[in-house]
Amino acid sequence: MQTLLPPGWAPPIGYANGIASDAGRIVFVAGQVGWDAQQKFQRTDFVSQFDQALANVLDVLAQAGGRPEHVCRITAYCCDKPAYVAARPQLGDVWRQRMGRHFPAMSMIFVADLLDHPAVIELEATAVIPAG
Repeated sequence: MQTLLPPGWAPPIGYANGIASDAGRIVFVAGQVGWDAQQKFQRTDFVSQFDQALANVLDVLAQAGGRPEHVCRITAYCCDKPAYVAARPQLGDVWRQRMGRHFPAMSMIFVADLLDHPAVIELEATAVIPAG
């Protein structure tokens, strides 16, 4: 993968503006919320739900043979902007534990609600697993 940063642009913090990838197996991971494998919410706080949602994304990706560094794009849907802003340092810790220093192209979209109550964050991802 190649991180794309146009000349003269300030580097983004915690994401990439773009990712280019050679051909490989493309994996699309549906929106994952912060529930466990039995679709039960164990925690309702923002950081715990983000951690579980990201773990769920990576668990689905692993079924295709993928790893965190194969993720090219993540879209996050969040119900609580103040909670997200307040939790950014802890979210960075969770990110590094699960994704290391890999930062794909990302978008954060704030929404009024999510389907699965009491979800506060939903993550969907696209990955490219290298051929061969």
